[in-house]
Amino acid sequence: MNYEALAQDALRGVAKAALKRAAAPEGLPGSHHFYITFKTDAAGVSGPVDLLSKYPDEMTIVLQHQYWDLAPGETFFSVTLQFGGQPKRLSIPYAAITRFYDPSVQFLLQFEPPPPAPPETKAAPEGKPDAKADDAPKGDATIVSLDQFRKK
Repeated sequence: MNYEALAQDALRGVAKAALKRAAAPEGLPGSHHFYITFKTDAAGVSGPVDLLSKYPDEMTIVLQHQYWDLAPGETFFSVTLQFGGQPKRLSIPYAAITRFYDPSVQFLLQFEPPPPAPPETKAAPEGKPDAKADDAPKGDATIVSLDQFRKK
């Protein structure tokens, strides 16, 4: 049944519900604000390559005063934040979140980190074609049998 994974998914639902409330026209109530830590190498994380390359493993964002276009979906959320005076859009799957913290009420959720995305699923830089498609060998594929490497 893997109850641990079910519990992790349920608790991520708390983070999703909080983000949905923050995205409502009223915004965050009172002094509530969120520190959200996520794995930048998790499947589905997208954002400007220059920003994500500065944080190749993990990144923490703060949703307090200066965030725009918060869009919590069913499996991920997107938000625009300022980095170095420039607005940058991030899309983060809930499964990539490792910490969700609201310091105004000392509420903390910690999650098991997801496995990193396979290299071929990482997004190509905006405006540039995916180099992996160009690097693919042309012509017939070679099939290798693993039997020769097995112990007999």
